[in-house]
Amino acid sequence: MPNRIPVVEKILSANDRLAAENRARFDAAGVFAINIMASPGAGKTSLIEKTVAALKDRLRIGMINGDIATSFDADRAAAAGAAAVQINTGGDCHLDAVMLQSALPQLDLSALDLVIVENVGNLVCPAEFALGTHKSILVASIPEGDDKPYKYPGMYRGVDAVVINKIDLLPYVPFRLDFFKKGIEALNPGVTQFELSCRTGEGLEPWLNWLLAQA
Repeated sequence: MPNRIPVVEKILSANDRLAAENRARFDAAGVFAINIMASPGAGKTSLIEKTVAALKDRLRIGMINGDIATSFDADRAAAAGAAAVQINTGGDCHLDAVMLQSALPQLDLSALDLVIVENVGNLVCPAEFALGTHKSILVASIPEGDDKPYKYPGMYRGVDAVVINKIDLLPYVPFRLDFFKKGIEALNPGVTQFELSCRTGEGLEPWLNWLLAQA
C-alpha cells in the first residue's frame, strides 16, 4: 500500500499558523478585524459601502478586498471613505492568511480601529481558510434562494454573524424566511442574525450598532 501524504491538512495547518500571526498583528495595533464572505452579488460591497459611510466619523476604517480580477470593489470602499487595499488572487477562489499577510503592510494599522476584509465571492472555499480576523460574517441575499444553508452548511456553520440582505425583495421573490432561518439555526445555534436592505437602508442600524460594540 503506498504512503499517503495529507497535503490538505498540511496546507491548512500552515495557513492557521500564519492566521495566528495576523491576529497577533491586529491585536498589537488595537485593531478589530472582520472577514466578510458571500456568494457573488449578495451585497458584500454594498454592505461595506454603507458601513464605511455611516461609521467613518466614529471609526478609522481600512478595507482589504480580495477578488479574482479588477479593483472595482476596493475603489467603491475608498470612495466611501476607507483606506483600501486590493488583492487580486490570480484565479484563486478565496483569500488565505498568506495573501492577507502580504496586504497588511500596505495599511497603517496604528491609524485604524477597524479593518474589513472582503473575501472572494464564493460559498465553498473561504470557510476553510482562517485569515486571523476576529469575526467572520456571511452575507446572504433573498434572490439567492432559501436553500443555501442546507446546500452550503460549511459556510453557515463557522461564522459569527449572518446578514440577510435585500429584504426589500421579499414581496417579489419566493423566499421562505422561516425555512432559511431554521437552516441557519440548525447549523449554528444562537448565531447573530441581521435582516436588512442596503438599497433602502431598512435594518442597517442594528448591524451598525453591533459592529460598533464589537470594535
